[in-house]
Amino acid sequence: MSGTRMGRLVRGTIAAGAVLVGSVAFFGCSKVETAKIEGGVVTIPVAKVTEQAKFYKYVDNGKEISYFVAKAPDGSYKAAFNACDSCFREKKGYEQQGSVMNCINCNQKFAIDRLGPNATGGCNPGYLPIEVKGDAITIPESTLKGGAKYF
Repeated sequence: MSGTRMGRLVRGTIAAGAVLVGSVAFFGCSKVETAKIEGGVVTIPVAKVTEQAKFYKYVDNGKEISYFVAKAPDGSYKAAFNACDSCFREKKGYEQQGSVMNCINCNQKFAIDRLGPNATGGCNPGYLPIEVKGDAITIPESTLKGGAKYF
């Protein structure tokens, strides 16, 4: 095989490998959903919320605001923006590792059952107040818009 042909074969193989790796990385990440919005309120069925955090996006005038919702080990429901006061500029967010959320930028870990109004600032996931009404979790759109500063 000639050197030129071998070079094309190697470049083609590398390019195909890069596409495959990119696909695996893309599909390996958590699926991001868009929650139902009616009357200025985002509604997420409680039945969809498990101990595996679900990531959602809310789009406000073209700006994507990312957040997650999870059922804590104590049975309560928690929500937070997928960003924090310290690392939001890096736009990396969090990933779940068991019962903790891990900051992808600085590797700090935060117990899901401790997320809330008393765990704010620094690298804590940005607190997102929610209300459980019957079989749904509700979040006012205005509350989500308040998280735009992170994104």
